[in-house]
Amino acid sequence: MTNNSRPRPGSDARRPLAVFDLDGTLADSAHRQRFLERRPRDWDAFFAAAPHDPPLAQGVALALEYAQECEVLYLTGRPERCRRDTETWIAAQGLPEGRIRMRRNDDRRPARRTKLEILRGLARDREIRVLVDDDELVCEDAERAGFTVVRARWAAASAALKVAQERDGRT
Repeated sequence: MTNNSRPRPGSDARRPLAVFDLDGTLADSAHRQRFLERRPRDWDAFFAAAPHDPPLAQGVALALEYAQECEVLYLTGRPERCRRDTETWIAAQGLPEGRIRMRRNDDRRPARRTKLEILRGLARDREIRVLVDDDELVCEDAERAGFTVVRARWAAASAALKVAQERDGRT
């Protein structure tokens, strides 16, 4: 994931961070799962469809709630090449402004490794109030590392996406 951990201009480094995943937490990616269920997986189509994700109301409400006391940071396994679409989607949903940490285009490590690495780096300088994520393996590892976790269980789980997150290192 790209290293963008310094507070953005205008942010208050004293405020704790609330870290939110996107796919399956704030964005309903179910409509594009079909691109991962075929062989070979069509990653270009999967990510190209992301701007059409409907928001997940429970996740959006939680982000807005945490934004009252925390700086929101978005931590996603989406590749860096999706940044513009992701920024546009976040703004269109009325989500809080926040930095977006994305996977390098060539990074294929499992989501639980990349996200935990980022969380530990952020925690060196900032309090992490909460991580909100739908990936059970990410949540388990973050809890073991001492982070407070809210498991986003409000979207339908996808076996294809779980494989993509863990084995393919794609999202």
